[in-house]
Amino acid sequence: MYPEELVKPMRQDLASAGFEELYTAEAVENAINKEGTTLVVVNSVCGCAAANARPAAKLSLQNAKRPDHAVTVFAGVDTEAVNKARNLMVPFPPSSPSMALFKDGELVHMIERHHIEGRPAELIAENLIGAYEEFCT
Repeated sequence: MYPEELVKPMRQDLASAGFEELYTAEAVENAINKEGTTLVVVNSVCGCAAANARPAAKLSLQNAKRPDHAVTVFAGVDTEAVNKARNLMVPFPPSSPSMALFKDGELVHMIERHHIEGRPAELIAENLIGAYEEFCT
């Protein structure tokens, strides 16, 4: 577990862009099962989260088509919420950072850590935008 004071600015990075922070399994389940599309970002303290994942997630939301809901859980801190989110991302193995798009509670698109690490935020955002164009209204 990371100390809250360490992760606070990393949480704020997404929260200030409109992402709802989720802390419990129930909150994750409720968010993902909402009607429409939900982007879930598994946030992390690692460098690729700071340099690639968070900037990509924020950039992707500037698209005309975007998810109805954007939420985040924090790996290494929000254990209950992260475990629930990861269980809903099966068959993909747990990884952080990662991003998943759900539509009406069903997983429709997944970006794992190995798709994030070493890739520029713009390329990751394009990947997300492609999913938004297909699944978001």
